[in-house]
This record gives sequence, C-alpha cells and structure tokens, in this order.
Amino acid sequence: MKSAVPPYLFRRGGGALIVSLPHVSTYVPPTIANRHTEAAAQRPDTDWHLPRLYDFLAELDATVITATHSRYVVDLNRPPDDVSLYPGRVTTGLCPLETFHGAPVYLENCAPDSAEIAQRVERYWKPYHQRLAAELARIRAQHGVAMLWDAHSIVSEAPRLFEGRLPDFNLGTADGKSCDASLATDLEAILHKHHGFTSVHNGRFKGGYITRHYGQPANGIHAVQMEMACSTYMQETLPYSFDNVGASRVRHVLRELFDRLIEFTKKDKTQ
Repeated sequence: MKSAVPPYLFRRGGGALIVSLPHVSTYVPPTIANRHTEAAAQRPDTDWHLPRLYDFLAELDATVITATHSRYVVDLNRPPDDVSLYPGRVTTGLCPLETFHGAPVYLENCAPDSAEIAQRVERYWKPYHQRLAAELARIRAQHGVAMLWDAHSIVSEAPRLFEGRLPDFNLGTADGKSCDASLATDLEAILHKHHGFTSVHNGRFKGGYITRHYGQPANGIHAVQMEMACSTYMQETLPYSFDNVGASRVRHVLRELFDRLIEFTKKDKTQ
C-alpha cells in the first residue's frame, strides 16, 4: 500500500542555489516504528529544527528539498549500496541499526532484511535523489552553474563517532573535490572570523554521499556540506528545545556564508 506521506517536500526557487535537508524528519511509518526500541522512538539522531533555523531561504529565492521520513527509515545521505563513506571508522549505514550513541534501533529479530532495505531505497531514497538530480540539472542549464548546500546538524559530543567536542561549524567539501577551491577558502575565512564559534574544514565530516556524488565543479555543480553542532541553536537533550537567541547568532553566520555562495554563482556565470 502506498504511503500517504510523500517521499519529500519541495519548493522551487528562481536562483542558482539549492538546499538539501535530508535528515530533518522524525516520521517513521507505523509498520517500521512498531519494531523500534524506546531509544529509537526518541529520534535522537534527527537534524532537529533545521527548517526553522534556515527560515530565510525563501528570501534568497533558493530551491529547497526536504526529507519527510526519518533517517531511521533510510538515510538519504548514504550510497544506495551502503558502502562506508569513512572506511575504518564507526558510522551509521543506509538503514541504521544503531543510534549515534550505539543503542539498538530495532527490537530483537526485527531489523530489516535485504529485501526490505531494497524496498525502502525504491520508495524513499530514489525519489529524493531523482528530484535532486533533476533540479541540479535544471539549475545548471538555466544559470550556467548550480550551488548545492547540504544542511545537517548533530550532537556536539558523540564519543562513538568522534573524540572530544565537535566544532560548531563543520564545513565539508570532500577534501576539496566537491566545489571550487577559492569558494571553499572564502567560506572557511568567513567561519574563522566569527570568533564566538569554532569551525573546521574537512575535519571529521567531509561531506556525505550527497556532497560527494553531486559536487562536480568542473561541470559547474558545486556542493558543500554544513554539519553544525546542535548546541549552537537548541537544547541537545529532550525535549530538544529551540534556542531563539542562539539561532539568531547562527543565522547571522549562515546568511554571510550564503551571500558568498550567491555572489560566487553570479560571478561564475560571467566567466
């Protein structure tokens, strides 16, 4: 039976910027949710409140694609063959079996088998990526250049995934492969000048599947991932409250970063 919930939400803008929000939803279909543990039912690994934090995107005339299902259904930022993005390091997979902190997602003997995983890829993963790919092609054809921003957030401390405390802003450009080098340098410089925040470029998070797969600067498609520490704009533990004061400070930085992205797309068209 077809789900009443579409695989994504979409708003088309007129500019060269497209923003992907693949981990913001908490929705899990009942047939999956009733097999989840209590830990998974809290949806701790959600990229909480990002649509609210990025509420200025319409002003920028950006195209936005937003996931409608939790990453516990299928992770849209993982390759469909589930090959690890960080070989040798602990990470979560295409259909996560454990939370970031190592708690089981499924009750005993309730994890999805290969057939169910393939079904989820067909039902949820592929439609999101087909739309994203189509919009990037449209934007590239219309503007001569496309700029993809893949938006994420994560708890500032997850010992299973990384040591110590995560920087506030984690810029990922796939080790320089996913976007123009001068643009990446400018974005990094903007982050560094905001001394109230910590930042890193291509640190623990270099960009997931979306950034790595779609970023093709030689073909006019530039992709950047931003992984932010949740602590900058919200309460990291239940009830995951939004922090208006913190969010205002974060938006100031984000707007400056986006101004540079837009400036770059306009300059790139004239070259």
